[in-house]
Parts: sequence; structure tokens; C-alpha cells
Amino acid sequence: MADDRNKTGGQDRIRVAGGQEYEVCDFVDKFDISPAEAKDLIERFGNDRETAGARGEKVKG
Repeated sequence: MADDRNKTGGQDRIRVAGGQEYEVCDFVDKFDISPAEAKDLIERFGNDRETAGARGEKVKG
């Protein structure tokens, strides 16, 4: 079934889908870390983009 085009919003943008390769690649590129490190961050700290991103910054630096 197709998505309802009347229901738009950014609810899904606050989550990181660790099982999606493009999401992991985004973390790899953004924080200059390995794919294994990116998956580990998402698994350990949850799929909240802000939390995982903050941890990615700490790993990067």
C-alpha cells in the first residue's frame, strides 16, 4: 500500500535506522568512523539521532 501523501512530517527523521545501509553510511561519512563503529553506536545508545550523533562526535574527536 502506498504512503498517504497527506500525512507529511519529520517524525521519522529523529530516528536512525541501524539496519538501513544508507543510514549507517551517513554516520560513517559524517563522523569519519568505521561502519562497525557506527552500528555499535546505534546499538549501544539507541536510535535517537541526537543522542547517537553526540556520541559520534565524541568518537570522532
